[in-house]
Amino acid sequence: MKIAAVYGGAAYGPQVKLARNATVLVATPGRLEDLIERKAVSLQDVNLAVIDEADRMADMGFLPSVKKIMRMAKSDRQTLLFSATLDGDIKSLVNEFQHDPVRHEVEVPDDGGDVVHRFYIVDRNDRMKALTRLSSTHDKLIVFCRTKHGSDRVAKNLDAAGVSTCVIHGNRTQAQREKALQQFKKGSATVMVATDVAARGIHIDDVPLVVHYDLPEDVKDYIHRSGRTGRAGRDGEVVSLLDGSARKSTIRLLKGSDIEVTFKDFPFEDDESIADAIGAIGTVPTRSLVDQRQMS
Repeated sequence: MKIAAVYGGAAYGPQVKLARNATVLVATPGRLEDLIERKAVSLQDVNLAVIDEADRMADMGFLPSVKKIMRMAKSDRQTLLFSATLDGDIKSLVNEFQHDPVRHEVEVPDDGGDVVHRFYIVDRNDRMKALTRLSSTHDKLIVFCRTKHGSDRVAKNLDAAGVSTCVIHGNRTQAQREKALQQFKKGSATVMVATDVAARGIHIDDVPLVVHYDLPEDVKDYIHRSGRTGRAGRDGEVVSLLDGSARKSTIRLLKGSDIEVTFKDFPFEDDESIADAIGAIGTVPTRSLVDQRQMS
């Protein structure tokens, strides 16, 4: 079978050629709509449709596009749907596009390491100083920022401090993202600065530290971001750099997540390794680790 992947951020010409000759087409909703409008793709003969990461697409507002696409395929096709949840908007997909569906629920074996979560209080003006300190005590780390411009700014400041850095966010082309990922995997960049676009789907075995430079707005995003460490049986560490006014919002964000939230001042004066100087503040229990991988 000829298999093609089409997605935004890549040139149309090669993807049009790939899509026209494909037996199996793996696509993001937006790019697939574009190719349909350009008459490069027809779904009239599709007999198997797979909706993957349905919950994530719902969170990102893509369900109207997904429904529009699904309505173009054969009515007697088979539809497979994969999702971490099956309620709300996801239930509407099941009701409209699946007939007498069989539900399968998979429990993932616990092969993850322990993940320690640390919550440091640090003045906003000192966050970059704290991040540089963390970069000097860890061989590899991923830093998550809330915005694309914020990611660029943090990366620029780290580069100025002599830290080899790469960046992944929505304004980067697919080629730039792939290059950044390879730099990080091979070690030519020791810090990856990213938005939530890198919070899912990226698997790198040996990331010892994830830093929330900006906390996300949703607990699921916190779990997905944090899931970039503690993979494949290795232990991991997650650090959140928080302004003093963020205590209540942090507790509210993680309420019900089984993550213990205890605040400490960032140990600028400590000469020892940060990970050794401060004891374990909160470890994700086994059940949370399983849930984390299911969502990832």
